[in-house]
Amino acid sequence: MSATTIIDTAPLGALIRYTDGSPKPPARFTKKLAAWERSNGVGRLVKKEPPRPYPTWTAPASFTLHEGNFSSEGVILVTIMRSHSADSRLVFEVAEEPKAGQVRVLLDFGGNTELLHLAESITAAELWIAREGYRNARLQIVGNERDRAGEAGIAA
Repeated sequence: MSATTIIDTAPLGALIRYTDGSPKPPARFTKKLAAWERSNGVGRLVKKEPPRPYPTWTAPASFTLHEGNFSSEGVILVTIMRSHSADSRLVFEVAEEPKAGQVRVLLDFGGNTELLHLAESITAAELWIAREGYRNARLQIVGNERDRAGEAGIAA
């Protein structure tokens, strides 16, 4: 499917696979393999952004995938995020959607919503928020798309 279809239909928290359709080169070709990996991968959908108008042009709609973290001794040092615009030539597919009952930890800013974490339960989400220190985060149960922060009095 196209990037536009991902923006229009994929839920936050879904695992998105993308490819340029080329075969994976052998590991001994390290530069070719690194170039291939930039156009072929998988990540969790964490943000969708509408088109952004600027004085001289309009940036197309886009979405951001969280592809992983590099950590040392339990401390995240680098987070890998990759954004794709609606006019991307890559082919995308939803590899896995969040399961009903999982809980999205969301943060709203600048008119957009970003997925911070996908937890297995409300308890796990609340523990994650307490550990990470996000004061303005809200919870949303997958399958019950109402905002849980207002109804349960959760002030994260």
